[in-house]
Amino acid sequence: MTFTLLARCPKSGQVGIGIATYSICVGLYCNGLRGNVGATMSQAFVNQGNNPLALRLLALGYTPDHVLDELKANDPNHPFRQIAVIDRLGRVAAYSGEKNRGWAGHVTGDGYVAMGNVLSGKPVIDAMAAAYEGAVELSFERRLLAAIEAGRDAGGQAGNDGHLPERSAAVMVYGDYDHAEIDLRVDLHDKAVEELRRAFEEYDLYRGYYKERSRNPKDAMPQYAFAQALARKQEAAQ
Repeated sequence: MTFTLLARCPKSGQVGIGIATYSICVGLYCNGLRGNVGATMSQAFVNQGNNPLALRLLALGYTPDHVLDELKANDPNHPFRQIAVIDRLGRVAAYSGEKNRGWAGHVTGDGYVAMGNVLSGKPVIDAMAAAYEGAVELSFERRLLAAIEAGRDAGGQAGNDGHLPERSAAVMVYGDYDHAEIDLRVDLHDKAVEELRRAFEEYDLYRGYYKERSRNPKDAMPQYAFAQALARKQEAAQ
């Protein structure tokens, strides 16, 4: 019961994921991103071993199609999985097993996969793809956020009794470093996508400050002083 946009940015080469679900703590399962290697996600009835295995195969130079075949061959329960794989060149492969529940499926585009299960219908992933493709002027992480917001607005998830709210969500981006460039998650909230957007917009105000503090710790402004200066700036702009 999850909808996801997994992508490689054609401008920066970064890989990232935007994801939302009725399940809780979805960020735990988003361990399939590695800069200069690729991106992968296994969802629905999750097999947590899929992501690290896929990354190892991508790092060895195997194509996404080959990686996907290996994941399926290694897992007798693969019909219950939904899997996406993207390599460092932006080539993609995706699979939605026939035993996924509810409406489940995926669409692929230039360097991305939009996929979901237990959805209200195909318009959800179509809206995600359209939002991602239509936001080329935005930063990569904002495109990922726009995609999951579009999926939510197009109907999101649906169970037997109607709409299922998004209770956890995450956006993550990896680039040239071994560590994440963005790793924001909401593990449990009644409106997880909205809360993720709120957290992102607040964090975005601090990103330059945190980078400068890392580069120049000796002369770094205390964080409370930065927060006070930021608050004054926001008040003046109102």
